[in-house]
Amino acid sequence: MHTGVVESAVVGYPHDIKGQGIYAYVITDQMPADHDADLTKRDILATVSRVIGPIAKPDKIQFVTGLPKTRSGKIMRRILRKIAEGDTRNLGDTSTLLDPAVVDEIKAGAI
Repeated sequence: MHTGVVESAVVGYPHDIKGQGIYAYVITDQMPADHDADLTKRDILATVSRVIGPIAKPDKIQFVTGLPKTRSGKIMRRILRKIAEGDTRNLGDTSTLLDPAVVDEIKAGAI
């Protein structure tokens, strides 16, 4: 529902206080510059709060240029979940992905 968001994927990750937090990987129409990233994140949080409710606001938002998808277009949430958990050692087989290089980009920018 946010005007700048093209696509997103949301996964859970271990959170010290809540038990499970919300981690969002977001593709925007234009990658925000460092000084605009915080403003864009606040705007996305406000949109989620307004449309879905405050309980659904992501704890972490990472801007990415692509998501790990299979050739059929299915998003590999298993890979995103492991990156969000900080477990990047064993991501499993990534050879079936449309663009395996996107996994390295996401790992490098993980919060």
